[in-house]
Amino acid sequence: MLPRWRLVPDPQACLKLAMMATMPGATSTGQDVARRLISDGYVIVSGLMSEDDVGAARADLGRILDRTPTGRNEFEGFATQRVYALFAKTRMFDHAATHPLILAMLDRVLGYYQLSAPVGIRIGPGESAQVLHTDDAIYPLPQPHPPVVINTMWPLDEFTEDNGATRFVPGSHRWEPGRAPTADDPVRTAVMAPGSAMFYLGSLWHGGGANRTSRPRLGVILEYVVAWLRPQENHCLAVPRSVVRELPERLQELLGYNIYPPFLGYVDGSHPRKVLRSGE
Repeated sequence: MLPRWRLVPDPQACLKLAMMATMPGATSTGQDVARRLISDGYVIVSGLMSEDDVGAARADLGRILDRTPTGRNEFEGFATQRVYALFAKTRMFDHAATHPLILAMLDRVLGYYQLSAPVGIRIGPGESAQVLHTDDAIYPLPQPHPPVVINTMWPLDEFTEDNGATRFVPGSHRWEPGRAPTADDPVRTAVMAPGSAMFYLGSLWHGGGANRTSRPRLGVILEYVVAWLRPQENHCLAVPRSVVRELPERLQELLGYNIYPPFLGYVDGSHPRKVLRSGE
């Protein structure tokens, strides 16, 4: 396992590394991706989803989005639609959530983990830029702390500077506690193609971009959190048990039907998998 948060390169090196090219998914290992992620705070990996799978996912989410309202506040986005309870509504991201390269990277950085906030996000025309934020700020943990959240963004449309691609502040995952972005801090844009994915630490300052085009921008986030913290979405209620029973065992575990050693998460003194097998 990597020493994780103990890797502290020169700050200027972080900025330089932040501009490095996309890593190829076909030839990169979980250790390769983990090292880049810890060093830079983010990494973009290509070739993780086929063109056919991207098209199928876009079409299936389109079906759901036809009956999905826009956001309720500025953070969600008043011109943005969000598909919550994702694994209750589509099977198009079962493989993405359990992609071997992603799990290998998560094994090295988080150790034991589960899904936290899987959400489909379609940023509509005219949407303003989301406020920059960190995903791990919701947890009242003393800072600094080891990585507890890793997010992944999967574009189903081309992500461009004009249509709402994710914005981020390179090197911000190494800032001192309490520091927030200012106008002097450089903000980059994660321009990327469908089939790729951006992985980023929960401590990296980021946010959705403004959509200045006439077409919506569709992507999906699959966020993971260490298994000893509560996930953002309560999957045991969001995804019906009848649906979970039909999922691959590893995905069941990522949705909370698992144990954090030695026994955190038990049900009636037993592994929660027994609840699924019982048919209750």
